[in-house]
Amino acid sequence: MRVAVVTVGDELLAGETVNTNAAWLGERLTARGATVERVVTVPDRIEDIASVVREYHGEYDAVVVTGGLGPTHDDLTMDAVAAAFDRELERSEEALAWLEEHGGYVREDLTAGTADLPAGARVLHNEVGVAPGCVLESVYVLPGVPAEMKAMFGLVAEEFAGTRRYVETVAVDEPESALLDRFEELRDRFDVTVGSYPGDYVRVKVRGEDRGAVEAAAAWLRERATLVGAAERE
Repeated sequence: MRVAVVTVGDELLAGETVNTNAAWLGERLTARGATVERVVTVPDRIEDIASVVREYHGEYDAVVVTGGLGPTHDDLTMDAVAAAFDRELERSEEALAWLEEHGGYVREDLTAGTADLPAGARVLHNEVGVAPGCVLESVYVLPGVPAEMKAMFGLVAEEFAGTRRYVETVAVDEPESALLDRFEELRDRFDVTVGSYPGDYVRVKVRGEDRGAVEAAAAWLRERATLVGAAERE
């Protein structure tokens, strides 16, 4: 299952808010076997959001959109998703009834537009907030507030699936460039992929669909590389 993640918000682009939602979703989707192939952040502009949603809906099996839900002036995601599908926004009686029964709200006290969703969308109730999300075909629209997003994702997590990939991490105390020959040999020997991430040391991540192959490849590399802390143990 190929997935694109779209995060919405001027504050994300300006660096005022750290985009933790993208990282969290990527981790959870990958754990379920889905393949996250795109992560993009767009501003609070209807045309920008609609354009990306329209494009990715045609290209990927699912699109997860977070942020910009609610009735305030800069909450434009529902308008944009409706525009992407050439649909109108409609008041969701199901969402309002749920907010009354489970959220403790009186619908007359809710700000106008709180429960407006694209026509034909499946409502996703907000168990830790107010503004509902929705599913429209293969587009999943979730809140931007992390606690609300995580709770709502839990309602649809089972709808994301694929072939699970296993990961082993090897911490290597050598320059990344010095490992290239061993990476090439490792890929020749095992049906895995290899990624290296330099920092204070090099984190090598071995990934694959066969747990045994991943574990064997990681063990092979550990035997042939200088591991972090090896000098201290000698």
